[in-house]
Amino acid sequence: MKKVLVFLSIFLILGGNVLAKTRYVSDRLEITMRSGKSTSHGITRMLRSGTPVEVLDTDKKTGYSHVRTRSGTEGWVLTRFLMRGQAARDRLTTAEKKLAELELENRKMNTVMQDIRKEKSSLQKEQSSLAGEHRKVSQELSEIRRTASSALAIDSENKGLKSRVVALERNLQTVQQENESLKDRTARDWFMVGAAVVLLGIIVGLVIPRIRWRKKANWGDTF
Repeated sequence: MKKVLVFLSIFLILGGNVLAKTRYVSDRLEITMRSGKSTSHGITRMLRSGTPVEVLDTDKKTGYSHVRTRSGTEGWVLTRFLMRGQAARDRLTTAEKKLAELELENRKMNTVMQDIRKEKSSLQKEQSSLAGEHRKVSQELSEIRRTASSALAIDSENKGLKSRVVALERNLQTVQQENESLKDRTARDWFMVGAAVVLLGIIVGLVIPRIRWRKKANWGDTF
C-alpha cells in the first residue's frame, strides 16, 4: 500500500510539473498569495506586479490557481490576476533596456562606419598615389627599354665596327707584308740591274779596246 501511495505521489508531482505553465502577475501593485483557495486562508506572501510564477494547478470553481515562485515558494492566487505576458511596466522596462542597447550598438556602428570611411578615404588616397607611382614606373620602364634597345643597337654597331677594324687591320698587315716583299724585290731588282750594268761596263771595257786595235792594224796593212 505504501508503495502505491509513493508511486501516486511521484506521478502527481511529475504530472504537475509536466502540466505546469508560466504565467505573470497582472499589472497591479501587489497581489496576495494564500495557503488555500479562499480568502479565509492565510497570506503566505505578497507578489509584486510582473513577478513570474509557475502555474501548477487551476481550480475553476474557486477561481484560484496553485503557483510556485522562482524561489520555490508555493501558494494560491486568484487566477484573474495572472497574465500570459509580462506586465506593461516590465515590458516597457525591457523595451527601454533593449532600446538603450540598440542605441549603444548604433553609436558603436556609427563609430565603426566613421573609421571605415576614414580608412576608405585613406585607401583611395593610397590607391591614387600607387596609380601615380605605377604610371611613373611604367614611364621609367619604357625609357629603360628604349635605352636598352639603343644600347643593344650601339653594341651591335660596335661589334660590326670592331669586325671591320679587325678586317682592315688584317688587310693592312697584308698590304704591309706585300710592301715589304715589293721593297725586297725592288732592291733585288735594282741590285741585279746595277750588277748587270757593272758587268756590261766591264765587258765593254774589255771588248772595245780590242776592236779598235784590230781596225788600226788592218789599215796599216793596206798601205
